[in-house]
Amino acid sequence: MKRHRVALLIETSQIYGRELYEGIADYFEGGVKWSTFLDQRQLSSTIPRWFTSQKWDGVISRVTTPALARVIKRMAIPAVDLTDRIAPLGIPRIASDQEAIGELVAEHFLSRQFRNFAFCGFRGEYWSEGRLNGFRQRIQHEQYTLDVYNSHWHEPDAMPWNLEQRELSRWIQKLPKPIGIMACNDQRGHQVLEACRLLETAVPKEVSVIGVDDDRVLCRLSDPPLSSVVPNARKIGFQAAKLLSQLMNRKGQDQKEILIPPIRISSRRSSDAFAIEEPTLAAVMELIQQQSCEGLGVSDILKQFPVSRSWLERQFRETVGATPHSLIRRTQLNRAMQLLSDSTLSLKEVSKECGFTNIEYFYYLFRKVTGETPGQYRERNSSLS
Repeated sequence: MKRHRVALLIETSQIYGRELYEGIADYFEGGVKWSTFLDQRQLSSTIPRWFTSQKWDGVISRVTTPALARVIKRMAIPAVDLTDRIAPLGIPRIASDQEAIGELVAEHFLSRQFRNFAFCGFRGEYWSEGRLNGFRQRIQHEQYTLDVYNSHWHEPDAMPWNLEQRELSRWIQKLPKPIGIMACNDQRGHQVLEACRLLETAVPKEVSVIGVDDDRVLCRLSDPPLSSVVPNARKIGFQAAKLLSQLMNRKGQDQKEILIPPIRISSRRSSDAFAIEEPTLAAVMELIQQQSCEGLGVSDILKQFPVSRSWLERQFRETVGATPHSLIRRTQLNRAMQLLSDSTLSLKEVSKECGFTNIEYFYYLFRKVTGETPGQYRERNSSLS
């Protein structure tokens, strides 16, 4: 059977693009065979010469521009657009639901009792503006205001790194504290954390930060490690390959846009805080964040603070929407997810590191909360595989 010749115009310089390729490879495992052509690209790359000089049965592109869209339409070949830097160009598009990403971060900060919010993005980037819109709408729905900092992402309009850090620092210094800041991506989140470090602003106590893309290397290099939204780029890649296959075989409809919601927030230290005014409750929260993985129990909390168990339970229900015990377990599991993704510790060592004395209970609780075993979670999320 003749194989379809498919051009893959997807950047490999960022984690999102590499995850798209993983999704396309997942689709191939179902038995589909294409002759694929690609090169090592950046997001801002121009149209490659080899693309316009060949005949193609289909194309999946993440570097689509108005000029490339015109070329694709002129060539009259099936195409799927994965671009999110500009508005749709009339080619079937599959992309992350940018507004849902913003809403997810807003929900996280709201659940942590934050009342001050800010967004740090890139001007003129369609994906950044979508995330800002989702974040803003959810925040404004609760009748809170939002501070926004935007600057250009790419040269020649982008500021030099040192000037950017200076401007970011001035902006952060003026913000009310404590505050939850959504960074439009992990690069931006890293810059925000660097500015906080220069200002000697406490993260996450004064400024809590969440990025997007879950670029684990960049998140781990940040100080403290950066929390980040995990978009479902792998599913987008899979769905793009599936749709293109249908279009090439004339079995699919020419859908204009499909939006894929994010998976979750990968919680790390940069957002590991609650904005709580009641001093005793705030101190209890800090103790839970610091000692949950050291075998902390509710009885240990009551030994350190002169409050009744009923008062503590009631304050947690009204303020956090959870019990002290469930928050301790949530903190332990968040740490377990981080270790499973970013370390080579054995499952037994992860269980012990997170304060579980019984590995069977760790397995049971992990699967109950996440829907998969620790081993399955590591296989799907490990940054070291």
